[in-house]
Amino acid sequence: MATLRRLKQLRTYEVALSRHGLGPVAGVDEAGRGACCGPITIAACILPDRPIADLAVLTDSKQLSPLVRARLMPLVKKHAVAWSVIHISAADIDRFGIQHANISGMRRAVAALEVRPGYVLTDAFRIPGLPCPSLPILGGDATARCIAAASVLAKQTRDEIMTGMAQEFPQYGFAGHKGYSTKVHMDAVRRHGASPQHRYSYANVAKAHREWALAHPGTEVQNTGKVEHER
Repeated sequence: MATLRRLKQLRTYEVALSRHGLGPVAGVDEAGRGACCGPITIAACILPDRPIADLAVLTDSKQLSPLVRARLMPLVKKHAVAWSVIHISAADIDRFGIQHANISGMRRAVAALEVRPGYVLTDAFRIPGLPCPSLPILGGDATARCIAAASVLAKQTRDEIMTGMAQEFPQYGFAGHKGYSTKVHMDAVRRHGASPQHRYSYANVAKAHREWALAHPGTEVQNTGKVEHER
């Protein structure tokens, strides 16, 4: 079993920035950008500069098991100076595009923080239009505590949304793949057509939904006016 990379809580980007008078430092991250169904979920989080024993295992949420993420989320909220989570719906992703949804969602998540940050750290993406300086960090969710915390908030919240969505639309298997483009998922769209929560502007969804419509004459294929790359 691979050893998880643990963040050194006293030697992180946000601690260094705060010690130079640039704090408080917020981390921002998203979940669901690569999915083809459901929302994109973006979280922002400011953590205290001190080490937090409850968050000793904090790292990139994708490296953590669902059980660990579920345990960490309330602890992140408990210890955070401020946190926020926002969602951009599949319909808005179709309307404006995933890149616009991601960037505007990150701005909204930062704006929703109850404490205004002096600096923002993001995982790889630069966010134009923020009211304070920001820095994109490659692999930031594994090297900055605040980004790792935002990563846990975003992924765990979105996973819970998709698990709930599985009860409303059991035919698609959302609880397993969480809206990402697996063979099981696309086969289900070909059998049942796309749901209102699917991103119709994505080429793979549009193609699978069209195949379903051709097999069911008289149905209407949703046309968003644009098709993005396959997800």
